[in-house]
Amino acid sequence: MVVNAVKYWLPETIISNQYFEDNFNIKSEDIVSKSGVLERCKCNHGENTNTMAIEAVVGLFSDMAHSVQDIDLIIGCTYTPYDTVGTLAHAVQKYFNIERAKCFTVNSACSSFVNALEITDCFFKVRKASKALIIVSEQNSRYVDYSDPKSGFLWGDGAAAILVSEENNSEKSIEVVDIQTSGLGTIGKSIDGVYLRPTNGGLKMPYGKDVFQFACNYIINDTLNILKKNKIELNKLDYFIPHQANARITDYVSKQLKLQPHKVLTNIEKLGNTGSASTPIVLSQNWDRFDKNETIVISVFGGGYSSGAILLKRL
Repeated sequence: MVVNAVKYWLPETIISNQYFEDNFNIKSEDIVSKSGVLERCKCNHGENTNTMAIEAVVGLFSDMAHSVQDIDLIIGCTYTPYDTVGTLAHAVQKYFNIERAKCFTVNSACSSFVNALEITDCFFKVRKASKALIIVSEQNSRYVDYSDPKSGFLWGDGAAAILVSEENNSEKSIEVVDIQTSGLGTIGKSIDGVYLRPTNGGLKMPYGKDVFQFACNYIINDTLNILKKNKIELNKLDYFIPHQANARITDYVSKQLKLQPHKVLTNIEKLGNTGSASTPIVLSQNWDRFDKNETIVISVFGGGYSSGAILLKRL
């Protein structure tokens, strides 16, 4: 299974830390010390989870020989849906009139992209599909309370579209060498650590320390495990893309893994926490950086809790 291409899309409106100082007396230096975030993108009127996803798909196919009509599997990923009945995946299917594709949306919070890629692999192996479109889109601004001093400043909006095929048919494809995922609803604060309850407070993170502790542990362990399983020494890893949850988490994980700074790819400073879209956005932003045979690990931790890792190799 290979990733043929990834494209991201971001809203034009940027909310800097000054907004939180001016409106909620939350100091920029406090935001930076807690999260590393300097600014984040926010949807404008008329933009939402679905429209961002559609724009990402338009960008994905704008410079490719592939046709969107070749897609036979569409998987949406989001915990911030515009519509909970007509799902993200169905919105994309309707917009592009992809008639013959299987179509559904998954949610494991910030781990959703990794789970979607694992599901795609399963569909390919049982010959139920051969060319998949994964769309990852989060409109955190729809649900967040910006006045919340604990985490209101953390979140950003953004989307990515990923074309995945059973066999390599592109000069710059990236092989999906291995995937592992875990459901972690039995540990720590679990479903109460970070949550989105639309009718009861929206997007909140009341137990940030609990999230921090388990995110660090699982991102580290999942990274080490997937490398060990595939007989790759840590010092031979070329690039590392952690979930963009918090710069403090990334810093701690990187130090524990003893990774050189140039190997750790991030965007949280400019985009904030874009949820499940964060790692494919980083992958897209750095797509042309990767050279032949270089290895990349994506490692994530999501609310609920959940975790996962992907081992990639540039072909």
